[in-house]
Amino acid sequence: MINALPYRPCAGLCIVNDEGLLFTGKRLDFKSDAWQMPQGGIDAGERAQEAALRELTEETGIAPNRVEILAQTRDWLPYELPLELVGKLWGGAYRGQRQKWFCVKFLGSDDEINIVQDHQEFSEWKWMNAKDALESIVPFKREIYAQVFDEFSAFLK
Repeated sequence: MINALPYRPCAGLCIVNDEGLLFTGKRLDFKSDAWQMPQGGIDAGERAQEAALRELTEETGIAPNRVEILAQTRDWLPYELPLELVGKLWGGAYRGQRQKWFCVKFLGSDDEINIVQDHQEFSEWKWMNAKDALESIVPFKREIYAQVFDEFSAFLK
C-alpha cells in the first residue's frame, strides 16, 4: 500500500560560504541532534528553482539576491520515509520525497541570516563541512546527501 503513494516534490539548497562550508540548521521538530540543509515542498504551479529560493528566505531569512546559483542536481533524487513516519508526515499522503537540489553561493555576511521566521524550521544554525553534515543528517537522508555532495563537490570543502 505504501508503494502506491507518490513522492512529494521538494527543492533543497546547499548554501555554500566563501570557505566552501555548508549552511546547516538543527531541526526544531526532532528530539535528536538532527541537522539538515534548507529544503521544502514545491507548491502547485511552482518551478523547483522558485521553490528553492522561496525556501531560502522562509528558512534562513536570506534574500534571493544574496545568493548566486552555481549548480543543480542532474536528476530528481528520491528517498523513502521510514515506515513509522509515513503516516505521520504530510498527512500520510506521501511515501517520501523526490528532490531537486541547488548549490548556491552565499554572497552576504552571517548577520544577514535569521532563522527566526513565521514557520521556523531550525533551533540553531552553523556552517559545516560536507563530511560533518553527512554524519549529522537523519540516517534515512544520508544517501541523498551523499549524492548531492558528490554532484556539488567542486564547490564544497
